[in-house]
Order: sequence, then structure tokens, then C-alpha cells
Amino acid sequence: MVNGSGQSLSMLTDLYQLTMSAGYLDLDRAEEEAVFNLFFRRHPFRGGYTLAAGLQQVIELVEGFRFDGDDIRYLGSLKGNDDTPLFKAEFLEYLSSLKLTVDIDAVPEGTIVFPHQPIVRVKGPILQCQLLETALLNIINFQTLVATKASRVAFAAQDELVLEFGLRRAQGIDGALAASRAAFLGGCSATSNVLAGKLFGIPVKGTHAHSWVMSFDDEQQSFSAYADSMPNNCVFLVDTYDTLDGVRKAIEVGQSLRARGNEMVGIRLDSGDLAYLSIEARKMLDSAGFPNASIVASNDLDEHIIDSLKRQGATIAVWGVGTKLVTAYDQPALGGVYKLAALKGEDGIWMPKIKLSEQSIKVSTPGILQVRRFSDNGRFVADAMFDEQSGLEERPVIIDPSDPVRQRRIDDVATYEDLLVPITRGGEIQYDSPPLQAIRERAGMQLSSLHAGVKRFENPHSYPAGLEQGLYKLRESLIRQARGASA
Repeated sequence: MVNGSGQSLSMLTDLYQLTMSAGYLDLDRAEEEAVFNLFFRRHPFRGGYTLAAGLQQVIELVEGFRFDGDDIRYLGSLKGNDDTPLFKAEFLEYLSSLKLTVDIDAVPEGTIVFPHQPIVRVKGPILQCQLLETALLNIINFQTLVATKASRVAFAAQDELVLEFGLRRAQGIDGALAASRAAFLGGCSATSNVLAGKLFGIPVKGTHAHSWVMSFDDEQQSFSAYADSMPNNCVFLVDTYDTLDGVRKAIEVGQSLRARGNEMVGIRLDSGDLAYLSIEARKMLDSAGFPNASIVASNDLDEHIIDSLKRQGATIAVWGVGTKLVTAYDQPALGGVYKLAALKGEDGIWMPKIKLSEQSIKVSTPGILQVRRFSDNGRFVADAMFDEQSGLEERPVIIDPSDPVRQRRIDDVATYEDLLVPITRGGEIQYDSPPLQAIRERAGMQLSSLHAGVKRFENPHSYPAGLEQGLYKLRESLIRQARGASA
């Protein structure tokens, strides 16, 4: 998958997916047609939007999905609480010859999405739909979370470069690679992660650490030695001892470097009062004839700190963001879910399904869902979620499923786009995934089409996204029926 191993992820699942699948086979329901929707209920980071990511890895999951001999032997070794085999031989034989035949629709990576909207829709034999659940959630939840965080960081930095520096603090090897990919998709310009650069074509950046400086007798000697070794990659880390004194020494080495025909790229600040230090360093660099030398800053940055530093007049041109980006530090999980939305009866008619809850936000939306996004002069206006079987009126009314008082009729909008596009048909890939750079560009265009109020960090504007009126009424009817049946 993300690590390029080519290993099938069929076994990257929760045990209950397999026990349910075995039950479906026992009951002769394995081929019963079902529809599942993958969605989330709240935006991460208390924000106003979410940026979808991870589809390329979903495609790789589907392409490589299989249970090989080692998988079957392992599953055959599992025991129930009576110390007999957990799975019957018939089920293991079924898995060994299983080939996915599902239809998958999804929003393209780099698409802005909102709560309750399906990011991925899976239609096909219920057993197969069930087996895909855990891996789909693992892939989409994490990459969508990090891509959204990266977009917020990039928004705070405005037009300045953001470098992803999170490898050493990421959650494991695959987590680091997935985070680097998602961060670039979301708006970071480069990564320190060399393997991610190799695998995904992301630009890589980095110079030296404090240990380089400390390994020499004095700071200036360390800068001079680095300039001799890497004359075309000189960003000097100046805060090992005294930051402003380090800037002076970097300038002296920069002058020597220039005399030999190379230019100092800049300096990096990694501690202290970054606003004050960057302002003073900028004065020193400009006065010494280095107006083009960049000031790079790191030190546990996130969108809020960057926004604050910019308000203080910091002269930082490049932002190195690590831990708080790749770990999504302030919200480490998206909370996406995967819910059954419809079953096909023996008569061939689709029956909508709904999950109730004591919490209204956890009530699912039934049907074979699609999302239509309306735009006006390049600006997103509203999203209407509807059941494909019923279609959508020309001037639909949308209702917020969490607050039915919030309703809106979508009038006189010239253009629209249906967000879910075909990914597989009968298990075969139909979608040509674009290069990562193109996905990154799509994300940028999507974000530029959002009202600025939706992107602000504090109390963001609520974008109009809801259920088409007929779908809302169906949902309410099924809620009443289900509560009556359970009474």
C-alpha cells in the first residue's frame, strides 16, 4: 500500500468483519446486494470544511485484494471459546477464491466535503462490502485528517512555503508515509521524508541539525564546513547557542560562500520568540546584503501559531511544520464511519436502511446517495445530498439533518457537479487516478472556491450542505417506523 510493499491488505481488518462474513455465507446471504456509505459526522479541528484524501490507496487496496495461502492457514488456526476452529472449512475455501465484484463510487481526492456526505460508496455483495470496511476507514480517515490539517496550515501561511517535517514524530513507518502524501496533497510544498519523496514524487528539503553544529569546536566552523560540503544547500540553523550571534556567523559564512560563486539560501530558527528573532534577523540579513535569504522557522508550529506570528509581523518566509501536522495533534482521529444504507430485496427493489441512535447526529442517512454541488461564478453555493433512485428537483430544497430549521432552496444556479464518480464496476478499476501534483492543484482550486468565512479558524461560517427534501422526509419516515417497531 502506502509503503509500496505490494502486500494485500485483505487481512487488515477487524475480526468481526470476518465473523459477520462467515455468518452471511452460512445463511446463504453472501451475494445479497447492499450499499454502504463512508462518511464523517463533524469537521475536524472545529473547522468549516474537510479535504478528502486517500482514494489512490483505496484503489490499490481493491486491486490487490485477495486471501493467499498464508492468510487462509492463519484464519484456520483461530479458535472459538470451545477451542474448536472459529471458521468452517467452507468459509475458508470461499475466501481463498474470492474476487471482488463491488461497484465503488467516491469523491476524487482533493475535494472539499462536509458532514454526512458519502466520501466513498460501496455497492455489491454484502459479504464483500463488509470485508472492505475496516481498511477503507483506516485509509480515508487518516489521510483526510492530515490533508485537512495541512490545508489549514497552508492557509495560515498564506503564500509562503510550508515544509512537512514530521517523519520522526509520526505514528510508525506507514503512518509517516501516508502523512507526507496527505500533507503535500493538502498544501505543503515539500517534505523532509526522503522515502515519501521517492515513492510519491514530493520535493524533499533539509539541511543540517543542531548535532552538526555541536560536533565542531565552534559554531562558525560548523557553518563553514557545511558550506564547503554543501555549497548549494546552505540554510544555517542558528539557534544552537545564541540565535542572533548565530545569524551574524551565518552572514559571515554567507559572504565567503558568495565570494566563491554560491549563495546562502537562508537561516532557520527553531526556538525562542520567533516573531522578535525573525524581525531582528531580517534586519541583519538585509543590512548585510542578503535580502533574498529566507528565514525558515520550525518549533512545534501549527495553523494557530503561524497565524499569531504573522499578526505579530514575523518575517518568516518558510514554515517547517512537523509533529502537530502529521499526528493531527489537536484531533488525532477523524471519526469517519461506514454504514449500511440499502439492501436489495428478492424482488430486485432497493430497501433503504437506517441506523438510529440516542444522539441525533449519529442517525444515518438511507439510500443510494449522491451529492450535487452547486456553483456560481466559480464559488461553491450549496450541496444537496439525494437518493439516486429518486433523483433531484431542478430547484431543490435542502435541509440540515442535524438542524431541520436550517433549510434553503437552491435557486438560479447555473452549474453543478455530482461529487461521487465511478471508481470500480464489478470490481474492475474504471478510474484513472491523477498524479499527486494534479490532486494537490485540485485541492487548491477547491479551497479557493470556498467563501473565506468557511475557512477561518474561529467560529467558521457554516456552508449550506443538507439533504434534499424528499430524502429528508424518507429519513424521518424510517426513523418513525424504526422507533415504532422497537417500542
